[in-house]
This record gives sequence, C-alpha cells and structure tokens, in this order.
Amino acid sequence: MAAKSCCRYPALDYEAPQKFVMNNFLNKTIWITGASSGIGEALATQLSNTRCNIIISARRLDELNRVSANLSNSAATIHVVELDLARQPSLESAVEKVFKLTNRVDVLILNGGISHRGAVSETLMDVHRRIMEVNYFGTISLTKLVLPYMLNQKYGQIVVISSVVGKFATQLRSAYAASKHALHGFFDALRSEVYNNGIDITIICPGYIRTNISVNALTANGTTHNKMDDNQRNGMEPLTFAKKALKVISARKFEAYIGSKEVLGVYLKRFFPAIFARIIRKRKVT
Repeated sequence: MAAKSCCRYPALDYEAPQKFVMNNFLNKTIWITGASSGIGEALATQLSNTRCNIIISARRLDELNRVSANLSNSAATIHVVELDLARQPSLESAVEKVFKLTNRVDVLILNGGISHRGAVSETLMDVHRRIMEVNYFGTISLTKLVLPYMLNQKYGQIVVISSVVGKFATQLRSAYAASKHALHGFFDALRSEVYNNGIDITIICPGYIRTNISVNALTANGTTHNKMDDNQRNGMEPLTFAKKALKVISARKFEAYIGSKEVLGVYLKRFFPAIFARIIRKRKVT
C-alpha cells in the first residue's frame, strides 16, 4: 500500500514525471462520475493512456457512449455505467453493476455535480435542495455504498472533485458553495475514520476550468443559466487539469488546489479575511 502523505499548504503543481504517475494506475479499476463531459471526460481520456479498467458514469447515456467510443482504441478497458446522483435506486443499481463487472474499485473519483447562479434573496428553496441533493447527498450516498467494498478490500482511494468555492464563497454561488463546503466536512471526517483501513481521501479543488459548468448551472428560479461565463471561458483546459489532478491522486495527497490566480483566494481568506472580503465583493463572478 502506498505511503500516506499530507500537504498542509498544497502546492499548485506536482513535478512527478507523467510516466511514473500513470504507472501508479496500472491494472487498477477507476470509477469516474460526471464522466460524460468536462473534467470527468478529461480524466478518463488521460487515464486511458495506461492499461487499467475505467468505469465512466453520468446521467447522459448517449454522451457516455460517445466518450467510450472515442476511447475504444486506448490501452484501457472502458465500462459504461449510467447513474443519476439525485436518485438513490440509480446509485444502488450502478454499484451492483460495477462490482459485478469488475469485482473491485481501487479509485472512486466523485466528479458529478451542478452549479448555481443566483442571489440568495431570489433563489428558490427548491433550487437549494436540488443542488444539495446532487452535489452532497448523491455524492455521499454513492460513497457509503462503495465504502463497505473498500473496507473489505482493505485498500482504496476516494477522490472528491470539489472547488475552490468549497473553501470560500463568492456572490451568486450560495447553493453551490454550501454543497461544496459540506463535502469538505463530510470527507474530512471520513478520512479520520478510515485512515487505518488502507483507504485514502483526496479532495481536489479546481479553480476556473474551461467546461460547461456555468452553461449547465441552475439560476435562481431553477432554469438553466445557458451561458459560458467569461472566467470559465478563459480557464484552464480540462486535459491540463486532468494531468495535474492525476499527479495529486497518484501521490495520494489529502487536498490540493488546481487553477490559476483564483486559487490564491484560499490563502488570502485564511490569513487576511478582511482584505479577502473587500476583494471578493467587487469581483466579477459571471
């Protein structure tokens, strides 16, 4: 089993050679949620360069099949398992199917989720509940279903794709920030509970990554934002993020922040909260 490691003040990048990083995934089974596009698809694409089993999951079966077809000639074996994080029976069915297919999961990458664009005073409670249902309850439900298998294996790694907004919040993100903050609390507690059972918890906080997360975000009334925010458009390429994230996962880090200057907000809030508050309330967030 790999040695435990903790980075209290995580670096923005890790310099391990890419070949060494990918060798750590050789013959492993990696399950990725939210794998039909964006970060999840990029992680699957990058992992497909090594011989391993990759399970890709999301609600959109047609998009999962597209990703699988694109990776059909890769070194990896790709399995498609449909799931809906907002539906408990879907999660139970997916876990049953995955363990019939592969008999084990070495790395569970929890990437599925939905964002938010709306003022607190205008956002309907149904929107808050829906985002928490997907981002928090769906994620921890899947974790609790997979955890007994990992405990039985006495080995595993659970990777949570959070956000820098899980460490601080900006305007118009109350529901999204709350769901990500909740994940940090849950998985920090879980890390302590399973530390001596061969299971590692890694939380990765992306900054702005060039995906459709803002396009698919829910507005105050529950409709789709349907707009690519400028910060997202100018963000890091998903494949670049995936390479950095896999270095973090390979090193079994506790927590890491990956992005551009926006990740400095984590440290600014920690050490200079009043200055951070003045900056963030003037910051353009869409």
